[in-house]
Amino acid sequence: MLAGRLNVETKEFALQEVPIPEPGPGFVRVKVGAAGVCLSDVHLIQGLLRPQFLQGSEVTLGHEVAGTVDLPGPGVTSAKPGDRVVIQAGYEYNGATLTMGVDYDGGWAEYVVVPAGVLVPLGDDIPFDQASIIPDAVSTPWGAISSTADVRAGEAVGVWGIGGLGAHGVQLLRLIGAAPIIAVDPIAEARERALEFGADYALDPMAEDFPDAMKAATAGKGLDVALDFAGVDAVRAQAIKCLGRHGRLVLVGLSGTPITIADSTGFSFARKQILGHYGSEAHHVPQLVNLTRLGRLDFAKSVSGRIPLSEAAQAVKALDTKEGNPIRLVLIP
Repeated sequence: MLAGRLNVETKEFALQEVPIPEPGPGFVRVKVGAAGVCLSDVHLIQGLLRPQFLQGSEVTLGHEVAGTVDLPGPGVTSAKPGDRVVIQAGYEYNGATLTMGVDYDGGWAEYVVVPAGVLVPLGDDIPFDQASIIPDAVSTPWGAISSTADVRAGEAVGVWGIGGLGAHGVQLLRLIGAAPIIAVDPIAEARERALEFGADYALDPMAEDFPDAMKAATAGKGLDVALDFAGVDAVRAQAIKCLGRHGRLVLVGLSGTPITIADSTGFSFARKQILGHYGSEAHHVPQLVNLTRLGRLDFAKSVSGRIPLSEAAQAVKALDTKEGNPIRLVLIP
């Protein structure tokens, strides 16, 4: 079968012909219907992210995957051939969190083998391309909003970075009743997108009147929650200044650099908080699938392009350079 493989030592990415994998006891082989292209995949190829638990030096990328059960392994009774499923982006093993497409082979391939326990029934109504992005592009902001930040209806929330995560963050904040929702992005098209997805305001962080605009949008109280989907130091510094009393900054984007609080006394006096966030929890993907089935969420606008698996390298380049300002690009085997 065809698979998009990365050598993490040489940083060489290539489409290769590899054997179709066989599922062992407790595992299931899934025929991939669609697989999302995430900025994390780009960072893996560039070497900015490195697998922690990968056995060997090569891995098939892809942690956003939906498809059809092809072959259950020995002992599996929870899935049968033909079942439409979306796959959780990872699982815990011996106390370690393993990420698909990072620590073990992922879904940039015609088939993928995963533990039966990570399969989430999809039903017949959600297309594979839209379903595939749920396990990260949607579930990561959902986890940040509903669990880490514990956003409540009526709270003022700022969203920095309206890309694949931030755009869905705006949509999800609208769902749970955050108000106002203030999108922050230097790209005009991204700000327009934020308004389409449900933001009340869309601000340019580079504008001279940004502090005044943020103050006006929050009626002078500041933000209850700031979500950093960009992973940029300047964003974090700006977001901290925008927090009101008891405001909390959630770090979703990864930077790998130290965090500096310019006014630590004022930070403490206002009882502000900084919270780290990564990925999502096991119950988040089933929640989102159910919300989508019931019509509360719609990801039709989220898929910016459907690209053949054989052109995965071009998809990576397009996402890295923001060509066409995509929300999510999806590979189709």
